[in-house]
Amino acid sequence: MTMHHDEQDGFLTHGKPGLGARLRAYFFTGIIIVGPLAATAYITWWFVDTVDGWIKPLVPVRFWPDSYLPFHLPGLGVIIAVFGLTLLGFLAANLAGRTLLRLGERILDRMPVVRSIYKSLKQVFETVFSQQGSSFRKVGLVEFPAKGMWSVVFISSPPAESVLTHLPKGQHISVFLPCTPNPTTGFFFYLPASDVIEVPMTPDQAAKLIMSAGLIQPEVQAQLANMAEAARRNGAPPLEPPRAAGRAG
Repeated sequence: MTMHHDEQDGFLTHGKPGLGARLRAYFFTGIIIVGPLAATAYITWWFVDTVDGWIKPLVPVRFWPDSYLPFHLPGLGVIIAVFGLTLLGFLAANLAGRTLLRLGERILDRMPVVRSIYKSLKQVFETVFSQQGSSFRKVGLVEFPAKGMWSVVFISSPPAESVLTHLPKGQHISVFLPCTPNPTTGFFFYLPASDVIEVPMTPDQAAKLIMSAGLIQPEVQAQLANMAEAARRNGAPPLEPPRAAGRAG
């Protein structure tokens, strides 16, 4: 076995790692392989089991596959939920469905507390799941929290007219700055469109970057440092604010 001198530590070490070091490396490699698989399986099983617990009590027992099989078959609730939501969306797209939907919303609109909760949640769901909306479909960089420090933000909708009239003159844009490691919390603020640098990154890539505190780096991340440095030297290029959903161009 060869020997070499480690200049950093200043003492002789073996050319090959010892048995303990190799076993430790094998152990952590096993964790890296099994950990994501186990976590994915656990989250998937929890989701399926939760939906089954909600939906199966609504289905007569004679329609349960468990009644005819010698083992428990999960997933019936998920299948029924997906089918039911798809059917509900199809019915809501028709004239009769829209009429019933408007009737239901009128009933909710007469309930003081329920009305506010429903309208707020409806706006959130329409913003997140609408295929026509432009919110959170672009990623940008802003100089925050101090000069020379750059943070990843999700570009949201332009300010509403009621807010725009109180902002300084010029184009403004709204952004959401998520926190690490939980991107569902953060800061929402308005700033001049020229202070936002749009980057070629998908929201999924940005979310992974934020949740991993920079450990999961997409390929495009190699360009971010240069872009931020160029913006610091030359000033951020103006960014055209995205058009709000439903607003005429």
